[in-house]
Parts: sequence; structure tokens; C-alpha cells
Amino acid sequence: MTTIFFAGGGTGGHLMPALAIADAMVRLDGSVRPFFLGSRRGIEANVLPQRPWPYELLPLEPLRRRQWWKNGSLPVSFVRSVLRVGRLCAEHRPSLVVGTGGYAAGPVVWSAARRGIPAVLQEQNAFPGLATRWLAGRAAQIHLGFPEARRHLEPGPSTEIVDSGNPILPLPDHRPNRRKVRAMSWGLSPEGPVVLVLGGSQGALAVNLAVEAALHGGLWPREVRLIWQTGAGTYDRFSKWDDRISVLVRPFIDPISDAYAAADCLVSRSGAMTLAEICAWSLPSVLVPLPTAAAGHQAANARALADAGAAVFLDQSDLTGQRLVAELAGLLSSPARLADISRVAGERARPDAADRIATDALGLLPRN
Repeated sequence: MTTIFFAGGGTGGHLMPALAIADAMVRLDGSVRPFFLGSRRGIEANVLPQRPWPYELLPLEPLRRRQWWKNGSLPVSFVRSVLRVGRLCAEHRPSLVVGTGGYAAGPVVWSAARRGIPAVLQEQNAFPGLATRWLAGRAAQIHLGFPEARRHLEPGPSTEIVDSGNPILPLPDHRPNRRKVRAMSWGLSPEGPVVLVLGGSQGALAVNLAVEAALHGGLWPREVRLIWQTGAGTYDRFSKWDDRISVLVRPFIDPISDAYAAADCLVSRSGAMTLAEICAWSLPSVLVPLPTAAAGHQAANARALADAGAAVFLDQSDLTGQRLVAELAGLLSSPARLADISRVAGERARPDAADRIATDALGLLPRN
């Protein structure tokens, strides 16, 4: 068996790419044995026990950028984690370490790379996270979700940087017919445009309030149907707008593919994995980045797509019901513009990213 360490977590945006790459590696090479390392306080503490692979949770803590005075315990947790990773390396003798960012990745990849274990990094965002920037010089490969991230890195002399895209769930072999999906999955008329609003699984209050303002003020165009994911935390507040005819309100949409397949365009935050899915589905979008996202990642992601002509950027400080409707009307009233944005978004898609990253990373393994 070939043991490969995977380190990444704290949030789903860092953990899910690691899981997708591990799945791809096992599928491509049956001798691979993934071993996950994460934080006791991250999302991985709930997700990894449901997976078939061995794992260990370390006493890692996040860097608190805005509450710096709470970082006093970071040096101790870092040293304890590095020492434990060293013992795990001696015990399991990994052939490779894969880091997908977040505070769970840095100490693990750094410690393994110091021992001569080849390191592969996967960076989801247009502006690389702290762990990726710190480890770039030690990596054998860096796989980028956004090509714009390259200019922010200082790789080592032998580091290979690859525009692989972000690993997402596989798309359907055949795109479903949009009209059929609207009728069968959502009970909507197949005619007229459909807008999908996503605030992420936890919702986005500012986006939800703008949608509500547009509906309450009579600004929302009558011919435009709405599929609206509010997030579970605010669903009770906004569910009253569901009329089961032209406005459908849901706390969470799973599978999300049914919503993507029904929509002509969408409104969304700009987390890296969501944007990878949007591009894979070639969907025009109005992106409202979360202003409090770490290191401005969401704003950088949204700006990268907007500058490429693959989306519309709308700053949250400018977000109102009237402005949101105006941006959507500008898209829906211009089939040519809608088609152009869809085309450019599709050109940036990398739906096979997990397989591409896995194949390249497996190429680093020693061959007998």
C-alpha cells in the first residue's frame, strides 16, 4: 500500500477538495491509502468519521486576524502538531503529502516536506491563502483553481505550477433539458427566465434582504421565476415569500445540480468551490462577495471572473433590491450578453480537475 497524507480543513472549502482528490487517486491507483490530518475544531471532525479512510485530528487552531490578542496559544498548538506529524511520518512512512489549505494544512505539509516527502498544494482562490504562500517554495507541485493566483506565489526552482481548476462533484454525462427540469424538479412553467439565488449553505443575510426588498417593493419582474436558497438559519424569516408558483424558497438545495440545470442565471457569494461549479455549468452570475471573508478571498475570486467577462461583480456595499434587479435585468434583457458570459464562464471550467490533480500527483510517486 502507498500511504498519502492529506491535510486541509477548518472549512468545507478546504476539506472537500482534499476528499475529491483522494477519491480520484484511489480510483486511479488501487494501492493508494489516503490518511487525513485535520483539526479537532474544524468541519473535518464531523466529516472524516463518515469516510472509509484513517485520520487523526490535531490540536490546531486558526489564525485570528481580527482578534489578534486571542492568538497566544498558537505557537504551542503549532509545535505540538508538528511533533505529532513527525511521529506519524515515522510510523506510516507516507510517499506524498497533499495540502489543500486552511489552518490544518500548514503545519502538516511543512513538517512532512522537511523530511523530504514530496508536497502537492491545491489552492482554491484567486488570491492564495497564507498556507499556500508560505509553503510554495517547498512544493513539488501547486495546482491552481484560478490562474490569477500564480502572480502571488514564490515557488521553488523545481516547483511545477499547474492551472488545474478546483475539484468539484462530477457533472452529469448529459446536461438535462432545462425546460424538463423546471417542470419535473421544481413544478415551474418551462417558459420564461429563472433566477437562482444562493447564499451558501449558511445563507447570506445581505443577499436575502435585497431579494426580499425587491419582492416587497414590487420590483421583481413578474415574468422572472425565482429559486431562492436562504440558508437554514434564516429560512423561517423568508419562507413567507414562497408562493409555489413563481417564487420557491428553500433552506438548502440538495442536489444543487437540479437548481443549476433549471436556472438561466444566478446570484451568489463567491466562494471558490461555488464558482468552480458555476463555471462548470456555464452559468452567468451576479457575484456578491462576502466582505468579511479571510484575506478578501471572495472579492478576489469575484473580481477575477468579472475581469475575465465570466460574471458581474456587485459589491455588498452597493447591494439593494433595486440594484440587484437592475443587474439581473441587464443580463436577462440581453441574450447576446448572457450568451457571452456563459461562454467565457464555460471556458474557465475544469470539471475534470480532481482527476487531473490526482494524475499529476501520482506521477511524483517512486516507481519500482
